[in-house]
Amino acid sequence: MDQSTVLFVDDETDLREALAQGLELAGHRVEAYPNAEGVLDRVSRDFYGVLVTDIRMPKMDGLALMKAAFDIDTAFSVILITGHGDVPLAVEAMRAGAYDFIEKPFPVARLANVVERALEKRRLVLENRVLREQLGDTAGLAARLVGRSPAIERLRTAVQALAATDADVLILGETGAGKEVVARALHEEGVRKDGPFVALNCGALPADIIESELFGHEQGAFTGASRQRIGKLEHADGGTVFLDEIESMPLELQVKLLRVIENRTIERLGSNKTIALDVRFVAATKVDLEKESTAGRFRRDLYYRLNVVSLDIPPLRDRREDIPVLFHHLAREARARYRREIPDLTPEVMAELMAREWPGNVRELRNVADRFVLGVDKITGTGTGADASEESAGTPLSVRVGKYEKALIAAELRRQGGSIKATYEALGLSRKALYEKMKKFGLEKEEALEM
Repeated sequence: MDQSTVLFVDDETDLREALAQGLELAGHRVEAYPNAEGVLDRVSRDFYGVLVTDIRMPKMDGLALMKAAFDIDTAFSVILITGHGDVPLAVEAMRAGAYDFIEKPFPVARLANVVERALEKRRLVLENRVLREQLGDTAGLAARLVGRSPAIERLRTAVQALAATDADVLILGETGAGKEVVARALHEEGVRKDGPFVALNCGALPADIIESELFGHEQGAFTGASRQRIGKLEHADGGTVFLDEIESMPLELQVKLLRVIENRTIERLGSNKTIALDVRFVAATKVDLEKESTAGRFRRDLYYRLNVVSLDIPPLRDRREDIPVLFHHLAREARARYRREIPDLTPEVMAELMAREWPGNVRELRNVADRFVLGVDKITGTGTGADASEESAGTPLSVRVGKYEKALIAAELRRQGGSIKATYEALGLSRKALYEKMKKFGLEKEEALEM
């Protein structure tokens, strides 16, 4: 995104020059106009800037100029400069969509502060539009594994490379990080996409029936086996078996699973007939299986057999720059399910989302998106939403907004390989403004590159 621009319109020459100079000293790029002529030529739906205009002007006044700008983009940010007698007009203009109004006389610092906030709103509007366009255009793997962070880009690259193979894969990640999403991506982007995808949660199956669920049984194999049953492994022939929470599988069953993985054959309970399997195994765990095997809670030989190739899914808190695009994606899914419109995503809402710790990862974010679309969780930006974490609930908005800004700056620094120039240009800031924000947040370039 290019550097922001302030379109400043006032027919008083001295005031126009003084305020324009003050805004420039505050780090803004300013285009000053004595009247409305030529201003609308600069306004467009992708213009990164705001309009600051006096109300009382010859020919086209500030209100008419504002309405004309809204005809081009209803979400454009307009700040009105008013004389004392214009305050009722300005209040009416606020109801019509103006961002704010400032009554004369005023210090330039006050104007600069309002402009800064209006630009932040404009930046978010433009980012939201880009995100919506990106989501509308994405397909395949990019639509499954949503995000722009280096970590998620590396994960997509690895999944793309592995999907075309039959290699067994071990997926590592916290609860709610999206392990099954990755497993399905491996299946549906690969050569087995036309075969079955069989998901088994090893922690949810009762120990007394898990063997029958996996291998199947013959009629009369045990009490209650009134007919033959095809097991999940056999049912998955030609496709993929996803073993979630593999660490929960009983040790005695791990021995049999190891044999299946090594030989690609099974025997139904109560049968001596060997059945060949054409399956790919994808296992997932939220614990360190190497430590579990050392402690004797997981078979070491099975761990090494599963860990031929591993994929590590980073927690959401370590890729905060993905939260905006992910939230948009999940909100769009919720809109389709519930047939509700998505409420406005204000800077305060996004700041609160960025500030939360997300212990439940993407699953928790999906729940929040559902409640947001349903109108249950307003996400007011005050930290008082139904699902606000303990940390955010008592944190001032300014601190949460600061976390949001810091995370975005750090993400952009990483994306630009540490280049300060490329970073401030991409963020639409001046060099001075970027350095001031980094100093304010105590963010060193080296720290950002290691985050």
